Amino acid sequence: MNSVKVFKDPAKLQKWCRERKLAGAKIALVPTMGALHDGHMSLIRAAKKRGADEIVVSVFVNPVQFGPNEDYEKYPRDEKSDLAKCAAEGATAVFFPTPANMYLDRHSVYVNEEDLSKGLCGARRPGHFRGVCTVVAKLFNLAHPDFAVFGQKDYQQAQVIRRMVRDLNFDLKVVVAPIVREADGLARSSRNAYLSPEEHGKALAISRGLKALKPGARLSSLARSLEKAGLKVDYVECVDAETLEPRRKIEKGVCVLVAVYCGKTRLIDNRVF
Repeated sequence: MNSVKVFKDPAKLQKWCRERKLAGAKIALVPTMGALHDGHMSLIRAAKKRGADEIVVSVFVNPVQFGPNEDYEKYPRDEKSDLAKCAAEGATAVFFPTPANMYLDRHSVYVNEEDLSKGLCGARRPGHFRGVCTVVAKLFNLAHPDFAVFGQKDYQQAQVIRRMVRDLNFDLKVVVAPIVREADGLARSSRNAYLSPEEHGKALAISRGLKALKPGARLSSLARSLEKAGLKVDYVECVDAETLEPRRKIEKGVCVLVAVYCGKTRLIDNRVF
């Protein structure tokens, strides 16, 4: 297992990253909310593949991106396990901030993206992407990364972050790594831990339905298959893969995105054509 630096104080992380950058190191940032699984490890592997000298993994359940009736309090947390996984995978620094040192008393500045975040999860989780953009912007300022790695499973989030980087002139590249799935096809997610074995079985209808889609198919058939499996559909939408504008037909250049409730657990997945 590699030795890994652990930071809890944002200022200390910022100082170390600044020094490493000035020394010529190529820094990668992997922002996470912890409860790490192989999907997260794939982001660290993507950073290594791109030649990062320092790979900084942030582990922070960000309260600002959760709505009042969402799962902030019960979101899975396992700092010891997360640190061990990061070290074993080759991360060189892990950042474990607290809400109190990320959001100082009377914190009043937020980052809003007002186009790509309008629909899909943004429409159903008011304030969610404001919280995401705010915390990611702060992490960019702390870690000084040359590039940051995000997962395709959170497709809308990745597009929103790309737009923020472009529009606010952040000097870094956004890398989006492919979805990592369990052996049975379910997209890896920290929230999968909430699922009972029976619910897990029902949730397989998501990846199966997406995989079965053919160009020209109707989205209504996918929605019906999800409902038939016992899932409550939040949305099934086809959008332009770049602009996230609604598209009528499943064809090259679109992304089909799904959000469902499996019991009380909200799961998302997508497929780019």
